[in-house]
Amino acid sequence: MPSWNQKNDENPTFSPPKTVNLVAVLLSAVVVGQCLTSPNPVLGQDSSAPLSRTGPISRSAQYPQAAKYPPSAQYAQPNASPRATLGMMPTGSQIDSHRERLFNELAEEVAQFDRLGNLVRRVSQLVKPSVIHIEAHKVTGKGATAESYDEAGSGVVLEIAGDRWVLTNRHVIKGASADQIVMRTSDGRRWAPDKILMDASTDVAVMKLTTAPYRSRGGGRRPMPAAERMPPAARIADSDLVQIGDFVIAIGSPFGLSHSVTFGIMSAKGRRDLSLGEERIDLQDFFQTDAAINPGNSGGPLLNLRGEVIGLNTAIASSSGGSEGIGFAIPINMAARVAEELILHGELRRGYLGVTLDPEFAAAEFPTGSGQYASMKISPDSVSSLYHEDELKFGGARVKNVRAGSPAEAARLQNNDIILQFDGCLIEDDDHLVARVGMAPTNEPLEMVILRDGKRYRTEVTLRQMP
Repeated sequence: MPSWNQKNDENPTFSPPKTVNLVAVLLSAVVVGQCLTSPNPVLGQDSSAPLSRTGPISRSAQYPQAAKYPPSAQYAQPNASPRATLGMMPTGSQIDSHRERLFNELAEEVAQFDRLGNLVRRVSQLVKPSVIHIEAHKVTGKGATAESYDEAGSGVVLEIAGDRWVLTNRHVIKGASADQIVMRTSDGRRWAPDKILMDASTDVAVMKLTTAPYRSRGGGRRPMPAAERMPPAARIADSDLVQIGDFVIAIGSPFGLSHSVTFGIMSAKGRRDLSLGEERIDLQDFFQTDAAINPGNSGGPLLNLRGEVIGLNTAIASSSGGSEGIGFAIPINMAARVAEELILHGELRRGYLGVTLDPEFAAAEFPTGSGQYASMKISPDSVSSLYHEDELKFGGARVKNVRAGSPAEAARLQNNDIILQFDGCLIEDDDHLVARVGMAPTNEPLEMVILRDGKRYRTEVTLRQMP
């Protein structure tokens, strides 16, 4: 279909020339003259400016209404690099000024990061005197097949029952006698253990510091430092308050390099059922950290930024034998309790409940609508302060069998009961319950919450020592 112009072009019309009206011409001239002599608000010209096609018309003057709408603040770039505008390039001084401003901004940001670095430096300097480098001479085999080797590890000095003890891992000193173990502080002084106590179920060991002379492997006797110069005891924190994402510092002797410091975060909590070497650790409740931990770090402290011990570095997950960002530490609450039990009683008095648990049970797999296999809202009178009252947590450990004459039978537990809470702590799974029961005190009543037939019941149980 032809356009309007095309249609008119197809039927052109012609008119004869008309006579000129002089009056109309004169009036037109007057109007044009007024337009040329008065300022033009749109073009921004006055009558004195010469007329041309290009004219002195700027881009902003051509669109004066644009000034009413300034650019949005979200598109503003106050620190943007100087740009060349039409007919103008940034000068050298402008570029130098812009770079100077960027360097100043970078310095302010780095200053904040330096404060964290200074904090790490102060923590390491404060705690290093309490960290012990351990060298253990071990012998494997007998007779002609006997082999000897030295193994390095770490420890941390704690004050327990009024004495100074070195807390470390059992696997660091296992197989070495007291006269085959040398402990060295950060200032180079050497120490010998007076007494050694170990627990295989948690991989925790303690060694008492002595000021008496000790016999070296060469047969000579070396004087020990005076008692008043004993290494200072480290401070310990409440490891139950540690949160995932907290900054942590590890100090130890990786590959024999004593008193090395690494930095990272708390990656996870409650790592259990780990396969750690040839011997199984029965009671596990590990922290996980990405702070570099290598062979030789075992037994060294894991610290918070307050310089307090929150864990005992114990193991790594690695395919190369070195750090790959996955290290494990025993929470200090657990390690310190084991150490205290060893010092006061000579052994860890493990709690005994007397049930067989279902390792295949997973409460989260069951529908929550019925609430039959999910722990419900925490009751207001619960002693647990770990969770909000209105928070719904899934977990628990299911009882498969109750042993006759056990504390569980005395507490009237039944098969298929779901243990939701034990001693004020929400139970996550069967390994969690095993660890909590094993570390719980014996011969005193402990509160327990169970789920039976969709209903919650509260009971008390008095644990006995593991037979």
